[in-house]
Amino acid sequence: MIFAVVLAIGSIATSLGVRASVLNRTTETVARAARQIHQIDHRIDGLLPTQQVDRLQIVTRDGRVVAASPALEGQPAISRVWPPEGDTRVETRSCTTSAQGRQSCLIVVGFRGLEAPYGDVMVYAATPEPPLLTGHTLEIGLFGLSAALLALLGWGTWQAVGRTLEPVERIRREMSEITASDLSRRMSVSDGDDEITELTRTINATLERLDRAVQQQRRFASDASHELRTPLTGLRTKLELALADPDVENPVSTMRSALADAERLQAIVNDLLLLARLDAGVNAEPERIDLAELVSGEVKRRPARHEVLTDLDRDVVVRGNRIQLSRLLTNLLANADRHAVNKVAVHVGREGRDAVVEVADDGQGIAPEDRERIFQRFTRLDSARSRDAGGTGLGLPIARDIASAHQGSLYATDSRTGHGARLVLRLPLSPL
Repeated sequence: MIFAVVLAIGSIATSLGVRASVLNRTTETVARAARQIHQIDHRIDGLLPTQQVDRLQIVTRDGRVVAASPALEGQPAISRVWPPEGDTRVETRSCTTSAQGRQSCLIVVGFRGLEAPYGDVMVYAATPEPPLLTGHTLEIGLFGLSAALLALLGWGTWQAVGRTLEPVERIRREMSEITASDLSRRMSVSDGDDEITELTRTINATLERLDRAVQQQRRFASDASHELRTPLTGLRTKLELALADPDVENPVSTMRSALADAERLQAIVNDLLLLARLDAGVNAEPERIDLAELVSGEVKRRPARHEVLTDLDRDVVVRGNRIQLSRLLTNLLANADRHAVNKVAVHVGREGRDAVVEVADDGQGIAPEDRERIFQRFTRLDSARSRDAGGTGLGLPIARDIASAHQGSLYATDSRTGHGARLVLRLPLSPL
């Protein structure tokens, strides 16, 4: 559309320019012929001489032709127009209509000769108006050329867009065949290093991440169902036994056991809800938190089976959600206390631009190949990490998700004493 408007404007400008140029050249040619006769200082007997223009006349003020060229011999004056006072030149256009209704026009230029041999006369020169000015041949030609250019442009654009969109259409077809139930398929990547190839690779990378996320969600749903089924089954069995033989079962013992199962169910559900909020990125407004004070408060508040030793540097401040960071520390302390033999050690300090919290126990430790697995949801490495130990299998995964939500990291590493497990939390220090 824009190209068509540009062509239209260009065609109009070209037509006007060409017409003006032709008219100016024709007028100047006629003017030179009239000026040559005007400059003659003697009377001419016979016909006026012609060169570039063959229509010449010398006309008096009363319209009498006193001399003419052969083409206008015996013809009336081609013009009666005289210049205004103070001027000697006129330019006009003289048109006649034939018996057949055809109109013909002349471009006329005249010079007034006050001191000419013939007295006060006008020297007129005239030539037929060029065909380019009389008809619309130029406009028709420009219109045809513009139409041809538009057609050529349209065809070229259609071909270019078709070739460009062909790989996009292929990608669309292949993407339409990939469904949520089968995310293992990948797009075919062509050889080359163009934008379409990069797009295909990006789509494959996105599909790979989506496939991993879906697989993780499926495993999580399966594990969550299994974890919830165990206490529910135990709770149902105890209630059914108590109802089947009320005299044999001790009601108080049954209710205590059922309450333990209910508490375990509640703990699992609470952990699942917290994971869902972390996955959704729901975070409260961050605040400045002194990690030494936070750790000290959590150690005092939480009952422990083993001695907890603390080494806390003061003024180690981070920005974050106090409730979430408290939950992170609680999970680390609970994990260490569950697997410790005699004691748990907690250290808070600085390393470069990071605040560092280390929680270590003197238990069996974690093998290097298992140090990432412990952060997977519902992962238990051995019998020591069984359900009877009181964990839901979500404590460390929740802790790592909270650390990630605070632009930090949580990982397991070698113990400083050579035995036991050591978990290290790194968080960016808060600016002053």
